Amino acid sequence: MFITLEILCGLALALIVLYCYLTIRYNFWTSRGVPGPKPTLLFGNIMKSMFGKESLPQLLTRNYNDFKNEPMVGIFLRTVPVLMVKDPDLIKDILIKDFSKFANRGFIKSEPAIPLSNHLFSLEAKRWRPLRTQLSPVFTSGKLRGTFSLILECSNHLESYLNTMIEKGDPIDVRELAARFTTDVIGSCAFGIEMNSLSENESDFRRIGKQIFSTDFWKILRIRIRQILPPLHVLLARILPYDEETKMIMGITRETIEYREKNKIVRPDFMNILMELKRHPERVADIKLSDDLLAAQTFIFFAAGFETSSTTISNALYELALNHDIQDKLREEIEHFAAKNDGEWKYETIKQMQYLDKVFQETLRKYPALPFLSRESVEDYTFENTKVTIPKETLIWVPVFPIHRDPEIYPDPEKFDPERFSEDKMKERNPMYYLPFGHGPRNCVGARFAIYQTKIGLIKILHKNKVGVCSKTPIPYEYNPLSFVLTPTTGLYLTITKVED
Repeated sequence: MFITLEILCGLALALIVLYCYLTIRYNFWTSRGVPGPKPTLLFGNIMKSMFGKESLPQLLTRNYNDFKNEPMVGIFLRTVPVLMVKDPDLIKDILIKDFSKFANRGFIKSEPAIPLSNHLFSLEAKRWRPLRTQLSPVFTSGKLRGTFSLILECSNHLESYLNTMIEKGDPIDVRELAARFTTDVIGSCAFGIEMNSLSENESDFRRIGKQIFSTDFWKILRIRIRQILPPLHVLLARILPYDEETKMIMGITRETIEYREKNKIVRPDFMNILMELKRHPERVADIKLSDDLLAAQTFIFFAAGFETSSTTISNALYELALNHDIQDKLREEIEHFAAKNDGEWKYETIKQMQYLDKVFQETLRKYPALPFLSRESVEDYTFENTKVTIPKETLIWVPVFPIHRDPEIYPDPEKFDPERFSEDKMKERNPMYYLPFGHGPRNCVGARFAIYQTKIGLIKILHKNKVGVCSKTPIPYEYNPLSFVLTPTTGLYLTITKVED
């Protein structure tokens, strides 16, 4: 009896200590004069999201609108304080002016447990800077001109595959169609591999691509353990084998490098840059260039390269299916440039297509691939013209999705209107109000590549075809509540038919 009472007293004391700790912890923002929603014990402000009841765009929008006139809002990611910054001047300070003080993204890296987490997108500033400098050349205009023919070749395969699908007469999941195209583009342009995703049979690479962004129970469970109990995650990783996508990406990287070295193959692509770094490690100062680190860069190029562009292509097609006047106007521009260049598509031609660019930008306005930008303070910081000081290693979120849907910035934000990106309208807007690729030194390194990949995909799909809605089209568009990136809950099924001459 005494032992039982002693145990109960110990548990009660532990709960009291935990409660006091969390109470003090949840006072983090109020003690600094930052407004925000009241947190729930242990869950902070993300209880609905953790249980799949609220998507990330909905979470951000709710807190953005509830504190409409505030320049910043303090929320809690379970017990972790996060500062959501809304004011454009403060956003500019974080992303550009004082970038060196917010150079980290603040994402969890589990190097022993998940070797592919060591990629450019999540690396801390010390390793990010030299790697970014060395990897950037593959995305320059000059390099893109050289790889444009490879993108075009993949787009021709897309055209042939689409014709086969159209003949069947069934609704087409344009998310899957676009993902197969961008998977082939990344395989060809980055790794010199024919991935053969645009075929009746699903390729291994497409299957792996699906697994990377899957939101099944076990994938979400591993993510939650990684976020809440990192030591347990590391322990389990030492016991459990790597998942299939990790093993495949690491294997492709190793085998491709070995094959090219053995056969003295040189291609002007991403893999060649990695091989150069391996041969000349002094270019990245004292960073240890392990095979895992190189494979991690392969992973992020493959994953981000196919997913974000394919999502943008499918979202654009979705909106064009709902807005036939915009679709017809875009097709007229495509036909004009096709006739002007005798049916040939060139790098310079894409740059000249102004309405295509407006459609592209409006798609990313309404559907930014990442609903928020994440940064982490690397030192104590006081925001200009405020009394708010945050300590080192405080997480910052820039709420891209709700900014892009703010009616005071973009009137009638649910309307798909490419003319928002006319030259005059863009001059009127603060550049911090449009952030699909981020901004400043740590913006998206592959943005230019993504733009051309997406645009040529849209051209090939729309040139001789028209898209429309059907009974399987999800209206309204619903966001996957378990996804980190902005994706719909289901496939985007549309009808695609030939345009009558």
